[in-house]
Amino acid sequence: MATTPKGVHHRHRDAAGIVREVEHECDARSLRLTPLRREVLVLIAKARKPVKAYDLLESLRDSHAGAAPPTVYRALDFLLANGFIHKLESINAFVFCQHPAEAHQVPFLICDVCEGATEVCDDGAIAHLIEQQANGFGFRAKEQTLEVHGVCKSCAAAA
Repeated sequence: MATTPKGVHHRHRDAAGIVREVEHECDARSLRLTPLRREVLVLIAKARKPVKAYDLLESLRDSHAGAAPPTVYRALDFLLANGFIHKLESINAFVFCQHPAEAHQVPFLICDVCEGATEVCDDGAIAHLIEQQANGFGFRAKEQTLEVHGVCKSCAAAA
C-alpha cells in the first residue's frame, strides 16, 4: 500500500472543516469573514484542483447576479493576506491552506496533466535554505513562491 510522504498534503480535507477552521481563526484574530468572503472560501475549499478567479466569478454569479471581478479579487485579497489560501503564481490559481492558523511559506507540486496541487509542509526547511542563499548574496527576500511542475503519481500510472 502506497503512503504519502511526511509533510505532503493532498487536497483531501472536507470543505466544512476548512471553513470552520478559518472562521475560528477570524474570531481569534478579530477579522471579519463576510458572507461573500466565506462563499469564495467555500468554493475554493470544495474545488478538487486549484481554481482561477474567473471560475470563482462564474460560480458566484449563480447567487450574486451582479458579481464583478473586483468583488472576487477583494475576497481573494482578504483570504490571501490572512493566510487562508495560497496563490499558485505559475498557473494563476488558488488553493486553500492546510494550516490557516500558522504563518508559513510552502512549496507546491503541481501536476501538468490533472492540474492537481500538493502542498509540501516541510517545517520551513526549504524556505530557510532559500533565505540563507539570498542573504549570502546580500539579497533581502520579501516573499517566496516555490512551485514544482511535473506529473503526479496517478497521472504517471495512467499514462
